[in-house]
Amino acid sequence: MTDSDPTAPITVYWRWGCPFCLRLGARLRIARIPFRRVDIRDPEAAARVRAITGGDEVTPTVLANGHELVNPSIEEIRAALADTAR
Repeated sequence: MTDSDPTAPITVYWRWGCPFCLRLGARLRIARIPFRRVDIRDPEAAARVRAITGGDEVTPTVLANGHELVNPSIEEIRAALADTAR
């Protein structure tokens, strides 16, 4: 399991030095949930985050099973992954 797994079930948009991103990454690793990190220094990634958050570059922003989550808890991510309605 790696945080750069392109087949991971979730994508975490992050920013270098963001303590919330670091904490979420640690919690995902502890929960053994594979994830893909995308740095919002990439202009396309930053644009995607701004589209999700209404114009702000809030990190972490997570895509999970069709859900767009802004600064989510691990419980919110688990719920999104368990949602089969999408």
